[in-house]
Amino acid sequence: MTSEDPYPWGRDHRTIGELLDGRARDTPDFVYCRFEGRAITCRAIAERANRFANALVAAGIRPGDRVAIMLPNHPDYIAVFLALLRLGVCQVPVNTNLKGEGLAYLLRHAEPKAVVTDSRYADALLPALPPSAPALMIWRGQVHAVAGARCAAFDSFAAHPDAGAPPFRATPDTETAVSYTSGTTGMPKGVILTDRMLRVAARASCRLVDPRPGDVFHVWEPFYHIGGIEVLLLALQEKVTLAVIGPLSVSRLWAQVREHRCTHIHFLGGILAMLLKEPERADDRDHTVRIAWGGGCPVTVWRAFEERFGVKIRECYGMTECSSFTTQNLTGKLGSVGKPLPYFEVRIGDDAGNALGPDQRGEFQVREKTPGVISRGYFRNPEATAAAWKDGWFLTGDLGYRDADGDFYYAGRKKDSVRRRGENVAAYEVERILAQHPAVAEAGIVGVPNELGDEDIKAFLRLKPDATLDPLEFVKWCETRMAYFQVPRFIEMIDAFPKTATERIRKEALSRDTAHCFDLEKTGYRLKRS
Repeated sequence: MTSEDPYPWGRDHRTIGELLDGRARDTPDFVYCRFEGRAITCRAIAERANRFANALVAAGIRPGDRVAIMLPNHPDYIAVFLALLRLGVCQVPVNTNLKGEGLAYLLRHAEPKAVVTDSRYADALLPALPPSAPALMIWRGQVHAVAGARCAAFDSFAAHPDAGAPPFRATPDTETAVSYTSGTTGMPKGVILTDRMLRVAARASCRLVDPRPGDVFHVWEPFYHIGGIEVLLLALQEKVTLAVIGPLSVSRLWAQVREHRCTHIHFLGGILAMLLKEPERADDRDHTVRIAWGGGCPVTVWRAFEERFGVKIRECYGMTECSSFTTQNLTGKLGSVGKPLPYFEVRIGDDAGNALGPDQRGEFQVREKTPGVISRGYFRNPEATAAAWKDGWFLTGDLGYRDADGDFYYAGRKKDSVRRRGENVAAYEVERILAQHPAVAEAGIVGVPNELGDEDIKAFLRLKPDATLDPLEFVKWCETRMAYFQVPRFIEMIDAFPKTATERIRKEALSRDTAHCFDLEKTGYRLKRS
């Protein structure tokens, strides 16, 4: 491996725009993706991306500008995503479940010059726009007026007459995205991603899943996640087709797999456990899936899933900051997240920066062997950037250990966050909203392990004197102010919080027992998702 080689198992150094051009030229009629009965070819997706890119240029968007995308998983998202990448315009993917202060903070911090969105999100988006609105608002569906902004219909951009190559091009080191991730305390941090990092993430996906020409990937993960992004680019690097399904449905997954003859499914957290809990059927092995790949498969589920469904588990570990993948388990060793990618050095370290030996628990720490595969830092957040790097090592905040064979194992988070339904939920974000309720004097949350292999949120509330609070009404209040995955499942009232000498809540002293507290799932109420 040389310093010029970003992924040692392949020598294709073309930018994403060049990959798109290559697929449109060399395999124009190959089906890039299927969506709601439509087959979309490589030529069609490239032409649509080019039209949108040229329309953006005509509207004054230039390389280095930031454009927020708040769209559902749809071919239109893919066209916008690829248009921005090939122009070298920095995109800001927005979680479509965000609302209230969480959404307002992201828009204030990122200061996008333009926003591409769907009218279904207008109720959340319009009140969250900063006083100095983006110069351009592009709406799918109904066009909403925004003071100070040019507001246009998505279809008018998608139908731009020029489908040729746009005038601007990204380079491998162009900053192509700022991805906001809630992996620690405080407000979300914007991870700076380059064209190179996104291509490396996609190539690492290929390494993990071993695709063959003609394979079909079941795609449910939102495109605003790095996991969704990398699959969109994998399909430019390999002759595979994406079956874009929409939100994950455990009860319908196997029917979707059979319909599209999918060869790969993706999992996070407790998804495999949920599939395993579905009633056994005579046709459990009547499908075309070879590999289930992702992160967070519980050891108790691993072998049972493989044996019941005849699918091989490929487990991995990584972070957006490190081009998505850091270690991969290619051998099937039970419970392990595998060995480091060839371009990374990974160690388990202590707080003093010392490397720990086999079976000693500490923090995952990562250093690049090949330049450009770890993020340059956090957007407009020099303090967080400085805290995350020490002596050339990126400090992940995740705990783990390695065995004598050099295989790594994940052992939880060092940071104050909860991993719920594939989302990192920063305690700070949730607690500051809970404390805004008129009856609440103080709030804290912890993660409670559940039967799906991830966590549910338990909230502790200290009420104001003489205040009363109905837990279910409180949940409904929360639902209007935060994403569904941030809403607590369990609620316990508390007279006083255990504190440190500096008045910090001692979360290790808070009970994880849920037997006698409010449980949302027992009420029959279901949170609404976008």
